[in-house]
Amino acid sequence: MAKRNTFFEDEKIEKKIDIKQLGRTMKYILPYKKLLILVSGMMLIASVVSLFPPRLLKLIVDEVVVNKDYKQLAMVGVALILLAAVEIISTFIQTRSMGNMGLKIISQIRKDIFERLQQLSFDYFDNRPDGKIVVRVTEYINGLADFFSNYVMMFAIYIVKLVVVTVFMLSLSPTLTLTVFATIIPMMTIIFLLRSFLRKMYTMLRFKNSNRAAFLVESIMGEQIVKNYNRIEKNKEVYRQIHEECINTWWRITKFSRLNNPVVQTFWHVGTLCIYGVALVMILEGNDWITAGMVITFTTYMNSFQEPLSQISTIIQELAQVSSNLEQVFDTIDYSLVIKDKENSVVLDHIQGDIDFNDVTFAYEDDINVLEHFNLHVKQGETIALVGPTGAGKTTIINMLTRFYDVKEGSVTIDGIDVRDVSLFSLRKEVGVLMQDPFIFKGTVMDNIRYGKWDATDEECIEAAKLIFADRFIQKLKDGYNHVLEERGSGLSSGEKQLISFARIVLKNPSVIILDEATSAIDTETEIYIKEALDILIKDKTAFIVAHRLSTIRNSDRILFISNKGIAEEGTHETLMAQKGLYYELAK
Repeated sequence: MAKRNTFFEDEKIEKKIDIKQLGRTMKYILPYKKLLILVSGMMLIASVVSLFPPRLLKLIVDEVVVNKDYKQLAMVGVALILLAAVEIISTFIQTRSMGNMGLKIISQIRKDIFERLQQLSFDYFDNRPDGKIVVRVTEYINGLADFFSNYVMMFAIYIVKLVVVTVFMLSLSPTLTLTVFATIIPMMTIIFLLRSFLRKMYTMLRFKNSNRAAFLVESIMGEQIVKNYNRIEKNKEVYRQIHEECINTWWRITKFSRLNNPVVQTFWHVGTLCIYGVALVMILEGNDWITAGMVITFTTYMNSFQEPLSQISTIIQELAQVSSNLEQVFDTIDYSLVIKDKENSVVLDHIQGDIDFNDVTFAYEDDINVLEHFNLHVKQGETIALVGPTGAGKTTIINMLTRFYDVKEGSVTIDGIDVRDVSLFSLRKEVGVLMQDPFIFKGTVMDNIRYGKWDATDEECIEAAKLIFADRFIQKLKDGYNHVLEERGSGLSSGEKQLISFARIVLKNPSVIILDEATSAIDTETEIYIKEALDILIKDKTAFIVAHRLSTIRNSDRILFISNKGIAEEGTHETLMAQKGLYYELAK
């Protein structure tokens, strides 16, 4: 298990544009080749058309005004109107098409990352705070959506426009064109240096925002603990510190961003003066082709350079941000599926329930084994209780049986079949786990019970609830089984949440049942009822029970005291009590 990244630690900072990550987006773009060709065509038309008005302006100044040819003026006016109409229509088509394509691309990326998150094994989530995972699938992808819907199109448009403007300028005067570039090149050098610094700052800001989101999610999820341990003021102080880091980084970005306009404006005024100066010198040298219309056209073209160049520098900055975002998004999409189906995996169906742990060694972190050479053989219908100190490996044993994690060495088998050779769907259909902390989803009580068996009828859900006596409290709810529960079961007691989760597993009716401290949140009276229901549920089935309550485990066929990376003691309740060893001390 890798070192867990927390809310007060920045993620790895990528300091350069990763072309590889940008190139990977092509697999999302290629399905829309026809749309991309249409957009490119409209973009080229709009870019070229937008550059004809300055040439027409030159015509008006140098010929129409001088010759007072009003017929020609009218024709130029009509031409300007037609050019404007073509530019507006082509821009509208390209904007709408690119926006639609961008949304489709992002929709597919969102789908891919969500599906991968559903498949990823627990080690991925163990190593990352929930808030930082949420930021990847929300804020980072929102940034990508904006880039693909707007900036990609704008970047292409501005590049085309710069090329076309340069061609038009060279056709008029190579000398004045060089004068323009003599001003633009040093200006862009300064702007790119400034943008390069800002890009690093934006990357830092992104990580600071990620830290803030991680702390917010952690605080919301632990709200009761925060209040119970009087951490409100301390959490305010921690949040204030994290928030100030975000604000201070943002203010630094703002300060340096403000330098952009003065730099651009200074060079632009210098460039305009240079054009006037060079034109004047050329006129004094007797160059008759240098006219007022020519100077006006060149200053107009130079001004048409301003927005593209300024925006391209902004887009390159965004490109670095997007590249970094893509790295994080693709890190999730590409994350190796350690727990996955093999080719031709075996489908479990109506298993007997013989479970074997054969010389198993397991570690969450390298070189820190939780279990070593662990052996356990369980026959069909046996009920096995797992007890022992916290961290000894009780939950680890059941995690390997369900393939939440895979063994490091050895094997775990069901009916002689290695669980790694079994399809995950059929394994988890046949092996049901009831956790200590039940998770209630927003929705009706009925939907929460039906969560593990979506084709179950209402009658089957109600029967399952009645079997473990959950029906008694459900009937008291405002709308009974149709009562809509809030997120995480807000408004229900811990015991009521657990009863709903018990009803889930009763309805699922797996062949192997695992209870991981599942009765810890239930009062003693309810536990008695549930035990009666479980006796019916686990009859002739293999069951594992992790618990500290003696009432839950004393009637188990075997009790295993897990300690020192293996089984320290094994036997029935009576046998272990007579030994007066570790279990005896725990029972006392």
